[in-house]
Amino acid sequence: MKFLPRVTLLPALALACLLIPMAMAAPKAVRAATPPRAVPVASPYAGATIVVYNETDHDSVELAHFYAERRGIPKEQIIGLKCSKGEEITREEYDRTIAEPLRKTFTANNWWKLREPTDPLGPVESNKIRFVALIRGIPLKIAQAQGYAGDKVTAAGPVGSTNAAAVDSELSILGYRMKVISGAVPNPYFRSFTAIADARHPELMLVCRLDAPSADIVKRMINDSLAAEENGLTGIAYVDARNIKEAGYLEGDTWLYALANSARRHGTPVVLDNGPGLFPESYPMTQASLYFGWYAEHMSGPFVRPDFRFARGAVAVHIHSFSAATLRDPLHHWVGPLLASGAAATFGNVYEPYLSLTPQLDVFHDRLRAGFTFAESGYMAQRALSWMTTFVGDPLYRPFKGAAELEEKPTSGEWADFREAGSAWFSADRTKGDEDLRALAKKDHSGMIMEGLGLLQLSVNDRDAALASFAQAREYYGKGDDSMRVAIHEIIQLEGSNRDADAKNLAQKMIASSPHSPAVDLLRSLTESRAPAAPAAVQTANSAKH
Repeated sequence: MKFLPRVTLLPALALACLLIPMAMAAPKAVRAATPPRAVPVASPYAGATIVVYNETDHDSVELAHFYAERRGIPKEQIIGLKCSKGEEITREEYDRTIAEPLRKTFTANNWWKLREPTDPLGPVESNKIRFVALIRGIPLKIAQAQGYAGDKVTAAGPVGSTNAAAVDSELSILGYRMKVISGAVPNPYFRSFTAIADARHPELMLVCRLDAPSADIVKRMINDSLAAEENGLTGIAYVDARNIKEAGYLEGDTWLYALANSARRHGTPVVLDNGPGLFPESYPMTQASLYFGWYAEHMSGPFVRPDFRFARGAVAVHIHSFSAATLRDPLHHWVGPLLASGAAATFGNVYEPYLSLTPQLDVFHDRLRAGFTFAESGYMAQRALSWMTTFVGDPLYRPFKGAAELEEKPTSGEWADFREAGSAWFSADRTKGDEDLRALAKKDHSGMIMEGLGLLQLSVNDRDAALASFAQAREYYGKGDDSMRVAIHEIIQLEGSNRDADAKNLAQKMIASSPHSPAVDLLRSLTESRAPAAPAAVQTANSAKH
């Protein structure tokens, strides 16, 4: 592998894609449940993983051994460092307390074999370690440095002159040993479709962190990842696009639309919000196994309700310039609050990344569904290294098995039935695909299967068929938040068909049946203020309100 110098990536595009923070009201507190203990599950990557903790932080020590035990990682690959407990450190602190001690440890343990930093074959000849798990207590980000010896601006503009970075991203190229710290480094693994063990990139390590607002949440993340691997990750994918037309921002929506299509084809029910706002706080977002959206400074919407919880093992990501500015606060920004709300894995930015240097959500989702680990999927989606992204979750987490493995879990029941038939719906005759899903819904008495069918029908603009499917889904669901959500789908489509009276009657019926549901306010607002109809292929609460 030829050594890749530090350069500025796509500076014109990066400047055009500057993400501007949006002021939002502070969300309500989110409670984190105490996680149960998990059965240890040895990973095939255990021997290629190190666990790095802060010796001065008691929780960090305990969590490191907790994680290593459950993943079967050898004790000699649990590494303690004496470093700051703070989330932000200086470049000098990073070099002295993190980078240099780790380099010495790698050399002493013969984990890697190095060449000269400028060797045309690359700086690292071989490396046993492919995954690095940073444990809560290890600093999160490196502040901008002035007058760093050997540094220089790599290109005009803020990207080329920035030397601040996420600790994780900087450690991914630990073997590069660069003096030039400004700008970003091209990621040789970007858009790969090869396991890191076979990728022939010894200079790259996949660094994630097990971090969150509390140590208990970190333990729960570990346990939930193991449970999802054992039992399967099931639930609905909620995708929050913005229906944006502005050239500098269009890329973000493009990722989300491609991700939604991919999830549908993998047999996951997809609720796509294509309005300019986010899912409203009162929206009944239940059974959420996947969430991808943008763009607000602090977590908002259904996630801020104290009763909201993600499905066990959920992966949830919200793009914002400073979504991971801190991981310790369960109320501010996105990464910490999403984890406090039950997500097992996420990622975000510690400083301004610019949209073009943000992990591409569609690539990340595609690789995750193909059976790659969380770390592999994240780095395959990341164009730049030595930059602003932190991946937060178990690096070895594999929520999906992929086509090369045995059948996805669960292997029976309504989620398995929808996964198989929902995926086949795209290749089968539409009439037969609809019939098969209706038959499975009847067999399982499944509101989810009928809701999923209705969402598929909307994706191809068959509004009338979708309305019939949603009505049947409500009957199967009975009372509750799932039924209220389906009614919201129906009301939006009824209004889109200029059937305002039918929409209002349905809203009144649902309010009467569940008068204490948080969704009551949303149902009222949808029918009290008539707005332009949502596109037929979109299921959204916001597009009917804005």
